[in-house]
Amino acid sequence: MELSQLETFLAVAEERSFSRAAQRLHRTQPAVSQVIRKLEESLGETLFDRTARDGSLTAAGVLLRDYALRLLALRREAASALGELKSLERGQLQLAANEYTCMYLLPAIDVFRREFPHVNVTVHRVLASHIPDELNLRTFEIGVMSYRPDPAQFRSIAVYGDSLALIVSPGHPLARAGRLSITDLGKQDFIAHHVASPLRRKVIEAFQRYRTPLNMGIELPTIEAIKRFVAMGNGVALVPHLTVARELETGDLVRIKVDELEMKRVLRLVHRSHATLSYAARAFLRTVRNLAQEKGPPFYYHVERAG
Repeated sequence: MELSQLETFLAVAEERSFSRAAQRLHRTQPAVSQVIRKLEESLGETLFDRTARDGSLTAAGVLLRDYALRLLALRREAASALGELKSLERGQLQLAANEYTCMYLLPAIDVFRREFPHVNVTVHRVLASHIPDELNLRTFEIGVMSYRPDPAQFRSIAVYGDSLALIVSPGHPLARAGRLSITDLGKQDFIAHHVASPLRRKVIEAFQRYRTPLNMGIELPTIEAIKRFVAMGNGVALVPHLTVARELETGDLVRIKVDELEMKRVLRLVHRSHATLSYAARAFLRTVRNLAQEKGPPFYYHVERAG
């Protein structure tokens, strides 16, 4: 049983005539009769009372008419929903980021939602090291990462340039220093993030290279907690500049430059190489590209080569 057969069936039932149904469908009467005959054969039921002159339906025909109307209505509804999806009048955008990279997403999502208010956006909090596996599992479409995953499996787009920032409270003795050497930090108490990461390893290696003690007396679970604790006057911390940009503007925190710790970071949007992205995901990438063109550095949009 095909939808085209049901359309012909409903035309005959509504017109109560094979000939009038044929005119309505721009087909010949024999062609319409053949479609009905094949439908009846596939169902094993007679749908029209051939003895009546008014094209009356049999009991089976009456039953089928109700289902046919619902099926065709569902097809129209599905076509309408797909049209809304394509025009972004509805849809879902599934993203993944960790605590740090989520900060990059905020301005991009803000612009995206203003343009497409009917698309629901969900950001999943995921450790950066787990994002490639989750992308392969189709948990979400796009992840934000500070490293480049396997280029054979994933397409990556560099979108933001960030750096490491040494922060202290305005009342800290070092707050007016402006610039220091890493060797000046050997006696400072560092407030650290307790999650091991490539960045943390690079910092530890830098202190070892310059034979300077790194005193991580307190480790906290989130960057937000680190920022607040340092702002209260407790020790110093090394965090991505992106995560403290607002506090530096308001004066709640002070940044001190340390040449030996000038570590650049690149944030990337990543998706599976051969994935067919949803309309919402493709629109989000356009939003990110436009945002980079409008704002300029540190925002940018560079598709990294596979090779």
